[in-house]
Amino acid sequence: MIVTALIPARYGATRFPGKLMQPLGGVSVIRRTFEAVKSSSLFEEVVVATDSDEIEEEIRSIGGSVFRSQKSHESGTDRIAEAAIDLNTDIIINIQGDTPFIKKDPLEKLIRLFNDSSVSVASMMQILEKPEEIDDPNFVKVAIDKKNDALFFSRSRIPFPRDTNTAVAYYEHIGVYAFRKQALLDFISWPMGTLEAIEKVECLRFLENGMPIRMLTVDYLGVEIDTPEDLHKAAKLL
Repeated sequence: MIVTALIPARYGATRFPGKLMQPLGGVSVIRRTFEAVKSSSLFEEVVVATDSDEIEEEIRSIGGSVFRSQKSHESGTDRIAEAAIDLNTDIIINIQGDTPFIKKDPLEKLIRLFNDSSVSVASMMQILEKPEEIDDPNFVKVAIDKKNDALFFSRSRIPFPRDTNTAVAYYEHIGVYAFRKQALLDFISWPMGTLEAIEKVECLRFLENGMPIRMLTVDYLGVEIDTPEDLHKAAKLL
């Protein structure tokens, strides 16, 4: 299989504009993410898809590949789909630009899921244990079935513990997706559904159109930088 990594990198993030160009240990967040993905040596090509002159300049300055996207995309998946149309590839891995601690092992395991021909879309999750994170809408939660296929994604606590005597595991969805190329092209052919519009969680579009998402449980992957507080946590972790 030919596997390509695409990193969507929008400058004007809603909750933290310009976050990808913020310094993290003296290096920008987007550069740390790009270099972490590149160093895995898992990909035929690693491309940053951005609408920003500043981000493009940053990546090109270290010899990286950049695709200039339109500014009107609703999600990072829409942004990388634009870049993927003309790519000669079988599998596309969407790694969010705000995940500077991404490592080779979970990416390798994610790619391996596609040895199962029934898998068209896959993603990652990790266990959430702190009550304040479980109830935080910035942490997207996922509920799964017995095959580890996603049942639903939500910013709310799912499942809700109506029976407090039954043990329950809560999983945080990690912003790393993998697609067969056709599944990604299908995604942009579908209009945004009601659930995606309400939750602002793009992978719900696949579920609303009947396409399963196989989930991979991974160990702690560090901090996804969505807010200034996350950047502070990332600096301490670094």
